[in-house]
Amino acid sequence: MITIGVLGLQGAVDEHMNQVKSAGEQAVLVKKPEQLGDIDGLIIPGGESTTMGKLMDHYGFKEPIAAFYKQKKPIFGTCAGMVLVAKELCSSEAPHLELMDITVKRNGFGRQRESFEAPLLIKGMDDPFQGIFIRAPLAVRVSENVEVLASFEENIVAARQEHVLISAFHPELTEDNRFMQLFIDMIKNPVY
Repeated sequence: MITIGVLGLQGAVDEHMNQVKSAGEQAVLVKKPEQLGDIDGLIIPGGESTTMGKLMDHYGFKEPIAAFYKQKKPIFGTCAGMVLVAKELCSSEAPHLELMDITVKRNGFGRQRESFEAPLLIKGMDDPFQGIFIRAPLAVRVSENVEVLASFEENIVAARQEHVLISAFHPELTEDNRFMQLFIDMIKNPVY
């Protein structure tokens, strides 16, 4: 059994914890930077990316997460987490962690009222995955080192670069743990 930490500063923390457990792995709520040494992978959940970025600064998470990344430990960013791991943002806002070579547009599909669900064809999955998009970002640019896993209406909504996985949608809000299993497989079978 592996231990997956969920960054517990703000956002869909409980839903991620529950999905990790439903996939048969151990979930740990990460509230202090020193906890990163005790986990095999880290989930940065959806929420409000600007607020989460400020909280990461306030609680001293940026450098420890960068060190976690340099140790080649997998990181999974969903929705706001996708914004936080991007090397570049379309807005004038400075990037946060700069771990993945993508450019992200916050609220790429619109505000809260434009939230929606759609079946997605995800690389490596035989059947469609129901994507839940809530004020979702999208990747407007990816480098050649980034593997695109899913697009919606020609917009990139899931990708992987070495040991970083991102999704613009919220897999933790479904009963389907196949996308979480992608992350678990990255931890158990590293290929970087």
